[in-house]
Amino acid sequence: MEKHATKSVPATLSNPTPSRLVRIEAEALLALAERLDGPMAADFTRAVEILVACGETRGRVVVTGMGKSGIIAQKIAATLSSTGSPALFLHPAEARHGDLGMLAQGDVVIALSASGETEEILLLLEMLKRMGDALISFCCNLKSTLALASDVALDCSVAQEACGLGLAPTASTTAMLALGDALAIAVSQRRGFRVEDFASLHPGGKLGKRLLRVSQLMHSGEAVPRVAPNAPMQDVIYEMSRKGLGITTVVENDKLVGLLSDGDLRRLLERDGAAALAKTAGQAMHRAPLTIAATEFAAEALHRMEERKITSLVVVDAAGRVEGILHLHDLWGMELF
Repeated sequence: MEKHATKSVPATLSNPTPSRLVRIEAEALLALAERLDGPMAADFTRAVEILVACGETRGRVVVTGMGKSGIIAQKIAATLSSTGSPALFLHPAEARHGDLGMLAQGDVVIALSASGETEEILLLLEMLKRMGDALISFCCNLKSTLALASDVALDCSVAQEACGLGLAPTASTTAMLALGDALAIAVSQRRGFRVEDFASLHPGGKLGKRLLRVSQLMHSGEAVPRVAPNAPMQDVIYEMSRKGLGITTVVENDKLVGLLSDGDLRRLLERDGAAALAKTAGQAMHRAPLTIAATEFAAEALHRMEERKITSLVVVDAAGRVEGILHLHDLWGMELF
């Protein structure tokens, strides 16, 4: 189990206020940031290099920890996986009862232990060394057994825990969590992890919806309203009503040349009266409609619509051919934000 040395508790912590507890954890993070900019910079860079090399050889990152550190370890494993570094959590106690089979040669182990003397983790060291897997540790004591056995030991020490008794892991686990996030993001940046890669790993939930492509939401094929430039206004009105999107594209030689919306028609009738019905689509159309590529993210499409105060975008390919129509209602229904 995780061991924490008993220490005297300052009187000011006998009944700390909630704001004081939060400040203690914030101060721990600021101290961690200073170490990352100073004495720990080289060790952090080395840890990043080890994890990047692991990914290049298709190895995995195995994160382990006991108790509260184990819970933080699970989150770090999840963050690594979601940012392009395959990772899993190994419970150190279960490892000695069969789960050690999760480990393969070429993996990297990240072990979390505030004391650096967690018995269940120390019992794994011999096997890790035998397999030759690199070991990165998060410890509050760089002179501990775990830290000294590690290829890289990262300092998570804190001036004090936020717990009034100075016993429950609080500030130290916050520091571990922040350090794990920093490590995961630094590795993803080194590996050139892109927003497209992130999208492919997050297909579900609200986040996944934000990362949907325009091509996944647009109206395409026969659902796209189209008329020729010489189409009479009656045909324009019929096409707009039939497709129910409030607009129609004007297409010539398979390429977009203009757009007509129900708002355009209303303004035309207000201005020209019955004479408006004698015009063709080409005479009445808007010649520079706003377009978007099918490969763009739906969130970007929503941003453009809100910025320009429009309700539809024409989806075109690189040659200007119409591929679809994206309507604002399609985006609202997906709850992108």
